[in-house]
Amino acid sequence: MQHVVVIGAGQAGASLVAKLRSEGFDGAITLIGGESVPPYQRPPLSKAYLLGDMAEDRLYLRPAAFYADQNIALRLGTRVKAVDTVTRTVTLDTDEAITYDALALTTGSQPNRLPTSIGGDLANVFTVRDLQDADAMAPHFAAGKRALIIGGGYIGLEAAAVAAKRGVQVTLVEMADRILQRVAAPETSDYFRALHSAHGVDIREGVGLKALTGDGSVTGAELTDGTTLDLDFAIVGVGITPDMALAESAGVTLDNGIATDAHGRTSDPHIWAAGDCASLVFKGQRIRLESVGNAIDQAEVVAQNIMGKDLDYVPKPWFWSDQYDCKLQIAGLNMGYDSVIVRKGDADGVQSHWYYAGDELLAVDAMNDPRNYMIGKRLIEAGRSPDKAAIADPATDMKALLKA
Repeated sequence: MQHVVVIGAGQAGASLVAKLRSEGFDGAITLIGGESVPPYQRPPLSKAYLLGDMAEDRLYLRPAAFYADQNIALRLGTRVKAVDTVTRTVTLDTDEAITYDALALTTGSQPNRLPTSIGGDLANVFTVRDLQDADAMAPHFAAGKRALIIGGGYIGLEAAAVAAKRGVQVTLVEMADRILQRVAAPETSDYFRALHSAHGVDIREGVGLKALTGDGSVTGAELTDGTTLDLDFAIVGVGITPDMALAESAGVTLDNGIATDAHGRTSDPHIWAAGDCASLVFKGQRIRLESVGNAIDQAEVVAQNIMGKDLDYVPKPWFWSDQYDCKLQIAGLNMGYDSVIVRKGDADGVQSHWYYAGDELLAVDAMNDPRNYMIGKRLIEAGRSPDKAAIADPATDMKALLKA
């Protein structure tokens, strides 16, 4: 009987093992996770869960009983310390050895942290990556508290939104010239800067953190422009790094993550990878897609390929972010865009940003505009690019573009 071992019990790992069973795989499956709770959704950690609007058990991707019912050995609170590719064995932190016929690495990513030299190890300095992080910071989200958020990406902005809704005095610093600079157009940055400013968040762009200060626990910050802040806590949102340690020690090829081919296989024929930790070739570039959609879709293709189906994984990138009463939905990847068309809706705050490279539609950012998000997503997936003038024209029947 074949034994598939999956290391990493996040969205990708949970999707992979479920797909194996739904496709009829009747061999042994072991899913190994470092946390003590069943696989759960991570996006709500910086949104509904942190706000107190979602209970922990609603985070779980499936009831704990699912894994037993499907004869999936779920090893929680367990870490793998070594992979031996010759004997095809993984060794757990308990020194137990488990042999595999196929090994899937769905190890995800780790949040980047501040160096100890600038106060990164002070108490009440948080990252937003797992359930333990969210539980640790939640009590600090109280009216009148003072918070510094370091990093103006989506994680930092989502945390800022929750904090502001709780009455926290929020200062957010972004070292780049603008928030969301790495992932979005200036038009999208402008939209979210205005949104946060309207909710009282003090956004400082082109300003970095020099150091956090305090005796054991953070009480202040020195910024690169010379200003100082009094603080009760800080949140670090300066990106993530793929968790490649096991792959590296196993001698698997790394390239912007764990390098995979079109099937999700690594340089070792018995090892596969999916999710945040895996890189793939998309439009001639090796990239990683840090999203729930990619974690699910890539993992499900890998599951089928472990069973010998030889399917190419063709990503259909989509992302989302919830901030205050704004739902941002993103379709496609905006790499290489040279123009952005802004289309405003009838209601205040409803608009979409359409990214083009020449005449090719690459991506859409839709703010409280689910209809145009779906239209854009379908156009991109079909490889169709409407004329830019039509997108810019408020009179255009957008749904008709799907039939043109």
